[in-house]
Amino acid sequence: MTSADRATDVRWRRHGDNLLRLIAAVPGGYAVASLWAMALARILPGDRVAATITATLIAFVVCAVAVMWAYAARSGWRALWTLTIAGGIGGAIAWASIASGGRI
Repeated sequence: MTSADRATDVRWRRHGDNLLRLIAAVPGGYAVASLWAMALARILPGDRVAATITATLIAFVVCAVAVMWAYAARSGWRALWTLTIAGGIGGAIAWASIASGGRI
């Protein structure tokens, strides 16, 4: 492999890594924040309106942290799978609450 081929390979790896980070940050961060907003609205104490507003405000912070994590992670793949796991945990909490018949 020549040095030009190696430079092209490195460039494509960087572009691919940035694309994975972008996918993890924008739609992934939104999905994680939405799932956690659903979960928190169901598990926070108080009446439904106050819990929903509080969960939505917390979700703004979760979204910002998810975007920062997508670009702070060691690799694009790590950012993608850790945000997938974080969203899966929030989704599982929301699903368990719905399956149990309402708010926990």
